[in-house]
Amino acid sequence: MNKENATTAKLEEPATRITRARAKALGASVGIYPASKPSFKQEQRHPLRAKTKRAASDENKSASTSIAGFKHKRRAVLKDASNIFCENSHQNCIHATKQYTSKLARKCPPKTNAEVAARISMKISPVQEDVKEKLAEELSKIRMGEAQNFTSPAKLEVKQDSLCHGTGEGGVADPMLLIPVSTKFSGVESPLKKEVNEISKKLDASSGASVVDIDLNIKDPQFCSLYAPHIYNNIRVKELDLRPSVDYMEKLQRDISPGMRGILIDWLVEVSEEYTLVPDTLYLTVNLIDRFLSQNYIEKQRLQLLGVTCMLIASKYEEIIPPRVEGFCFITDNTYTRGEVLKMESQVLNFLYFQLSVPTTKTFLRRFIQAAQASCKVPCVELVFLANYLAELTLVEYNFLKFLPSLIAASAVFLARWTLNQSDHPWNSTLEHYTRYTASELKTTVLSLEDLQLNTNGCCLNAIRDKYRQQKFKSVATLTSVRRVSSLF
Repeated sequence: MNKENATTAKLEEPATRITRARAKALGASVGIYPASKPSFKQEQRHPLRAKTKRAASDENKSASTSIAGFKHKRRAVLKDASNIFCENSHQNCIHATKQYTSKLARKCPPKTNAEVAARISMKISPVQEDVKEKLAEELSKIRMGEAQNFTSPAKLEVKQDSLCHGTGEGGVADPMLLIPVSTKFSGVESPLKKEVNEISKKLDASSGASVVDIDLNIKDPQFCSLYAPHIYNNIRVKELDLRPSVDYMEKLQRDISPGMRGILIDWLVEVSEEYTLVPDTLYLTVNLIDRFLSQNYIEKQRLQLLGVTCMLIASKYEEIIPPRVEGFCFITDNTYTRGEVLKMESQVLNFLYFQLSVPTTKTFLRRFIQAAQASCKVPCVELVFLANYLAELTLVEYNFLKFLPSLIAASAVFLARWTLNQSDHPWNSTLEHYTRYTASELKTTVLSLEDLQLNTNGCCLNAIRDKYRQQKFKSVATLTSVRRVSSLF
């Protein structure tokens, strides 16, 4: 019997850590208190087997109850984890936070206010105290200035934002939070404040009540009106990075001339009309040609091959259904084979590192035409066609590579408005705000563009002029102004 009791006690020892409650349950049911910690060796883990034939219903019942107590409890089923339909979620969070803080207060008694103040005073250096005093003085000056200029909407918004972020639960704003982040820890405030005031005056003068928000009432999500200002800010930076060289004909190319480049582009205009390509394809084609010629020497026999290859690449990028390679070979009267076009395509793409997202004149022209018609109740179709006509005239001219695409687009809108209406000045505060060009900055480009419009040089490349003489473009190529635009400058 002693051996049997010892064996039973050894079998009923659990393989987990025994707490006081479990030990008490074991002692009550089995009557044996373990003298040592249970062993976790693999060879001592034996399954419970009913080897004895004696009837011990009470002991078996109590033993099963105690063993069942060792099993882990099943976790509750995860219900709605979101707080969308929870009405008391905020109150529950507050209640849980109070319980957690009360537990922490029992474990770690709170420190007295004197100890906290002593530690804070040890951390604050005399220099920081002087800076804080200076900032408090500057804050009082800023508040007095805001009280005097309370009618300024820009300053009022800054003040409201600072009050919203700096006010605590008691409703008193922290003076350090009311100061801009860039000047919190700087001892000098006055020079920066003067510069900010000067910039704000310029912004008030340029973007006052007369500036119309052109993105306000646009409901089409494809216009991305919410992100349009940020997109065009990035595009303005991008146009400086991916510019072709403005003098590659003089420095690198010896076998081709600006006239040959003009003939090629004039022919590509006809090709784009033949295949009904979008204008963005034409602009991107010219950009790829100029970027490739800026650093690669090419013979005049392969210049047309470069042109059709760049149009093939631009078509794949811009068009929904681009023309096939065989179509571009056919348009050259099979002068080049399919293999030559594909080889040139690989050469151009590898040289450009596949950087095809380039802002062109057409990219800015859409935005600037939208700004030009901001105050019009009915959009002027002639203005759209005339501005596009003037912008496309610059593609043929090599001399216009020295002007940025945004500058050309703004000048085209300026000259188009002057051509259609000479009773009013073509430039206003809305156009100046969105183009970031003043009328005086557009003078050189506008005068050069007017020479192209009047064809003062007698250029014989007429593909663009014939295109915009059609009735579907309102024959804008035939429009000219009675007064020269130079009278505005």
